[in-house]
Amino acid sequence: MHIAIVSGSHRKDSQSERVAKYLAARLEVLGAGVTSDVISLAGNPLPLWDESAMQADSAISKMWWPYSERLKGADGLIFMAPEWHGMVPPGLKNFLLFCTAAEVGHKPALIVGVSSSKGGSYPVNEMRTSGYKNTRICYIPDHLIVQDVNNRFVGEAPAGADDGYMRERADFTLKILLEYTKALKGMRETAVLGDKKFAFGM
Repeated sequence: MHIAIVSGSHRKDSQSERVAKYLAARLEVLGAGVTSDVISLAGNPLPLWDESAMQADSAISKMWWPYSERLKGADGLIFMAPEWHGMVPPGLKNFLLFCTAAEVGHKPALIVGVSSSKGGSYPVNEMRTSGYKNTRICYIPDHLIVQDVNNRFVGEAPAGADDGYMRERADFTLKILLEYTKALKGMRETAVLGDKKFAFGM
């Protein structure tokens, strides 16, 4: 089982990427044979999406291809969504525009809201209302909100009671994601998903 984790922050050495790496390590502890891949958007590596992304030989589609292959190889997904001015970073929304059902369709996805203070809920709401219609991403009911992120998941031992709770909650939620990943594998193998007449959501 392979989980791709998209760190949606544009910042270099971001807290979102640090937490993504922590979750990747925990996944490999919690699930036998589980592997993970952290896809970082640090530096905003993709240009703004345009229609040429749907043309296989275009320059923009060639830039997307390595990300596409990494997503296709995943059985489940995690999206790290830091709260920037009450919103999801534009690079992460742009990333979702590139995604298609071929890469992420009918794969379970965990949303992780990230905040340096007491926020983090707005990105979760924004992700739940966008990105899934045509891609068929399956956001799972559970999500994580990592508040006071500078003091969470730092070092081997919990920094205090709040950090200890978040570590336990993260493990619980990752286990839920792994169970959804097992359950939806069969869904992606059914013939009904191949009906090109209804390739897009309503």
